[in-house]
Amino acid sequence: MRGSAPSTLAAGSGVPPLVADRVAKTYDDGRQVVPVITELTFSLSPGEIVSIVGPSGCGKTTLLNVLCGLIPLSAGQVRWYGTPLSGMPPKVGYMLQKDLLFPWRTALANVKLGTEIKKIPAREAEERSRSLFVQLGLAGFENAYPATLSGGMRQRVALARTLINDPDVLLLDEPFASLDFQTKLLIESDTARLARAGHRSMLCITHDIEEAVSLSDRVIVLSSRPTRIKSVYRIDIEGDRTDMMAARESRGFSEYVRCIWRDLEIARH
Repeated sequence: MRGSAPSTLAAGSGVPPLVADRVAKTYDDGRQVVPVITELTFSLSPGEIVSIVGPSGCGKTTLLNVLCGLIPLSAGQVRWYGTPLSGMPPKVGYMLQKDLLFPWRTALANVKLGTEIKKIPAREAEERSRSLFVQLGLAGFENAYPATLSGGMRQRVALARTLINDPDVLLLDEPFASLDFQTKLLIESDTARLARAGHRSMLCITHDIEEAVSLSDRVIVLSSRPTRIKSVYRIDIEGDRTDMMAARESRGFSEYVRCIWRDLEIARH
């Protein structure tokens, strides 16, 4: 139950998809140097779901962008499958809080966008897309435009678009934050089900402690800036790990939430 010291613990065998080794990020505007992340080390194991929580403004999104090469790191090293990061890594799906669907494309056409970029044959792209629409409860809305869809359905379309090229790793930046509680639980469950069924690794940034505990195999708690790892919790709760309501009702769930909340309260001061 207790948070462990920062480490590179692995949850499974094989080469970790992602390793952050003493990663640091600073911003220099010419007048002052602002440290955001300092000496941050952890790994993501094959098939593991990890959530990262931390105080508001501590640099969670900055960290995610550093890990996938969208912004350069200042020190340390990021390795994907043992190879130092160089640009956006392959076989990675990145999902944001906003769905960013193109309003002039139908739901199906939005999902197919990634297959067009990857030049996947049209028949295969069609089969993949329609299969995801069925799995995510979107069947019948293939030809709907984003403006006609609810917020939850738009996020399901965004999730399908993230999964369409069959990524090995999912990077999620608070994609459920704007959803109502019921919709959030359902989409979290769908995401966990598809990740675990495909043995995908997943790294999720969230401010929601209950979401982090119910969704994850491990929760990493960050400190305030300059950000470091404050504690790591391995989540050991019983039951179906793809059912978010069942996870919240599991024995020990509330204690994980309480301990992580305590760590975050301490991190703020």
